[in-house]
Amino acid sequence: MDRFSFLNAAHTSFFADLYDQYLTSPDSVEPSWRSFFQGFDFANEYNGSPVEQLSNAYQSSGESAVITDSVKKEFAVLKLIDAYRTHGHLLTKTNPLIEKTGEAPDFSIEKFGLTQADLNVTFDAAQSIHLPKSTLQQIIAHLENTYCTTLGIEYMYIPSEEKIQWISKYVESKVSDLTTDQQKHILEKLVQAAAFENFFHTKYVGQKRFSLEGLEATIPALDAMIDAAGTAGVEDVVIGMAHRGRLNILANVMQKPAKKIFTEFDGKDYADVADTFDGDVKYHLGYTSERETRSGNKITLNLAPNPSHLETVGAVIEGVVRAKQDKLYADDFSKVLPVALHGDAAVAGQGIVYEIVQMSKLRAYQTAGTIHVVLNNQVGFTTSYKDARSGVYSTDIAKVVAAPVVHVNADDTEAAVKAMLFALAYRMEFKEDVFVDLVGYRKYGHNEGDEPRFTQPILYKLISKHQNARNIYNARLIENKVIEEGYVGSLEDKYKAVLEENLAEAKETEKAIVIPFMQKEWEGYHIADVNRMLQTYDTKVSREMLDDVAPALTALPTDKKFISKVSKLIKDRYTMYYETNRLDWAMGELLAYGTLISEGYDVRFSGQDVQRGTFSHRHAVVKTEDTEYEYVPLNNIKSQNGQMRIYNSHLSEYAVLGFEYGYAMANPKALTIWEAQFGDFSNGAQIMIDQYIAAGEDKWGNQNGIVMLLPHGYEHQGAEHSSARLERYLQLCANHNMYVANCTTPANHFHMLRRQMVTDFRKPLVIMSPKSLLRHPEATSTIEELTNGSFQTIVDDPKVQDKSAVKTLVFVSGKFYYDLQAEKENLGRNDVAFVRLEQLFPLDNDKLKEVIASYPNVDDYVWAQEEPKNMGAYGYMLMNFDLVKFRLASPAPAAAPAAGSSVRSKARYAKAIAKVFGKNL
Repeated sequence: MDRFSFLNAAHTSFFADLYDQYLTSPDSVEPSWRSFFQGFDFANEYNGSPVEQLSNAYQSSGESAVITDSVKKEFAVLKLIDAYRTHGHLLTKTNPLIEKTGEAPDFSIEKFGLTQADLNVTFDAAQSIHLPKSTLQQIIAHLENTYCTTLGIEYMYIPSEEKIQWISKYVESKVSDLTTDQQKHILEKLVQAAAFENFFHTKYVGQKRFSLEGLEATIPALDAMIDAAGTAGVEDVVIGMAHRGRLNILANVMQKPAKKIFTEFDGKDYADVADTFDGDVKYHLGYTSERETRSGNKITLNLAPNPSHLETVGAVIEGVVRAKQDKLYADDFSKVLPVALHGDAAVAGQGIVYEIVQMSKLRAYQTAGTIHVVLNNQVGFTTSYKDARSGVYSTDIAKVVAAPVVHVNADDTEAAVKAMLFALAYRMEFKEDVFVDLVGYRKYGHNEGDEPRFTQPILYKLISKHQNARNIYNARLIENKVIEEGYVGSLEDKYKAVLEENLAEAKETEKAIVIPFMQKEWEGYHIADVNRMLQTYDTKVSREMLDDVAPALTALPTDKKFISKVSKLIKDRYTMYYETNRLDWAMGELLAYGTLISEGYDVRFSGQDVQRGTFSHRHAVVKTEDTEYEYVPLNNIKSQNGQMRIYNSHLSEYAVLGFEYGYAMANPKALTIWEAQFGDFSNGAQIMIDQYIAAGEDKWGNQNGIVMLLPHGYEHQGAEHSSARLERYLQLCANHNMYVANCTTPANHFHMLRRQMVTDFRKPLVIMSPKSLLRHPEATSTIEELTNGSFQTIVDDPKVQDKSAVKTLVFVSGKFYYDLQAEKENLGRNDVAFVRLEQLFPLDNDKLKEVIASYPNVDDYVWAQEEPKNMGAYGYMLMNFDLVKFRLASPAPAAAPAAGSSVRSKARYAKAIAKVFGKNL
């Protein structure tokens, strides 16, 4: 072992403080440390350097001696070094507009027991910051240059000695300067960033573009990082960001042709798409491109589409990345790199950021580290940063997962580039998150039409006088004789000429062409209209395939011990498949997954409690009693051609649903499912549902096959355990944007899940999944219904013997059917029939017409629902079902979905049922 290695320890203050404690009260120190310090004291008598004395202390012990002044000074210098590493970032010049006004740490040498006379004394402690034996003055200069310039770093809170030593070595070692060619390339990218904004400012006066001015260093920094990523083995970069700077990044990082951006800016109609495609504003669109790095490596760049809900896309890109990793790079996740660009106000204020950061090390969601870049313009809309957060930095969320944070002045472009290169190196080394806080400003208001002086007059007085980063870097390179006067002008003229040419071509283009995100992954898939959505697809399977899957679901390994309840459950499944031929809900669902896996599809499934199932029905993962070894039956199918990946999520809806949406966006060949613990818990992910799931295809042309399982049904368990808010999803339905279903049989559920994968299109599927029906004795299906059937949008009443006798025809959806059927049998009524609407959107009107026509003597049509009148599907039916005039049988309107009292809830429920069978109730 290197005898000096302990000096590189991260928390040198701990060592020094412990030694002070030993000097004051030896008995208060843990015995092994006391023995060490006794040896250290004995080593003072050794005639060598203080470092050698310290090293020798590991091997020496004996009588205590008076510590020498030189060794005390060495400890003092170590404390000073530790202070710079820990608090040096508070003394940085990272704000381009103002000096820091907060309380700064005291780094005066006297505080550490050193004097001015020590400045010219050499210390072995210099080796701990990767210097040879150096004077105190040289040590301080090195620390100032490392930790207190335009770049500062926070990392001493990381509870890993390895990571702290790696970071210390990286930042404290002398890094070679950039070459002349590198500096010129940085300047060229900076010129492009500035010229792009200036061009739009003059050509599209007053139009919103959410300019990058004040943070132009983002472009060369991202560009350098992507080049380095290609060299480091990254093959795919997935970027998520809000609108600020998006157009600039599209043009100058993603290499989207300026012509396409200009065409979108002109607000032209869209070409080659159906009228139901509405598009989105230009600073929300996604893009995918392939770029060759300067070192000759090919790298795919993906910029995900994003709504105005800022940090929402952060969850989506993590899902996109994980899908690519699972599918293409399962042995090396580092080949796909997620880059999340945040605003300073958003990263501090949006709760989803916390959810996403928490996901970074969880096995269900880890993506081998994300580079988080905060585009810090020191204001959020019109809110000052002082009113936007409680912490010192907007990046304090990084400390949740002990991620290092680099703060850098956006006026120092080279520092910004170096910060991004550090972030990449850390991510590739440790496969964990890292943050870069790029501190700049926002030249204009929130958009180019706002007046920022209304709310920040002093700040914007400073901004109006401030030189931009291009001019600052240009002057620096001229001073260093890297370039000559006029060099920047020639670069700018050349770039603007290209923009002018693209603008002229855009003016001649009649319609805009929106290219969907990640087209390559979606080759062979086509956007479907309502007619195609309502077609019957071949979802049946052979008995041989079921028999191939069933053994994995009906038997457990004999060499492992499982709890008795699990063993009984699996035995019951054996009985239902091989003996009674009455498959319950869980069996139907698992057979759907198993047959898809046999056919080569993957199943990706997450949510709270999904492995067992909230209602202990699924048991897709079972654990041994003694070791908690996880056994996944569906990964033990005889013909295993796909994978079952099912994970219990952390207690999150918003970020987790966003992740799964992103996963489905990147892999149409995986059945991707999110299940809410209870249906209404999806409320916590409403932004994701509104902005992505319901509208993504319409806005961006992106297909997505995400499945949402939302437990729904009135079992008198209170307001929060009843309704999945069916009415909200139906309100979001239009044209051909998604499926919404409320099934009543395991077979129909089986075929519906399989339909998600066998078509050549993908639609989100929202399922009001059952609770009590999971074990309802009537809610069973036969094997033949799986091998011979298909998904039924409408289910006619199978128990009606004489349709001409029926006077009341009841339309119903979901579990309520079974309660109505029980009451019908109880009353002995043969004049009532039930038509089940298994799929509510799109509504199969042709099938409904056929069923209605088959009942010739009906004079009473009823829409029956268990939800209150102002909830459920009633409002939707009034808008979309005009084949007959129907009356309503439901509970009265209510503010909450259900009563808290089970007695009250049952009384209301009984009254709604009674209305079905009595016209005048």
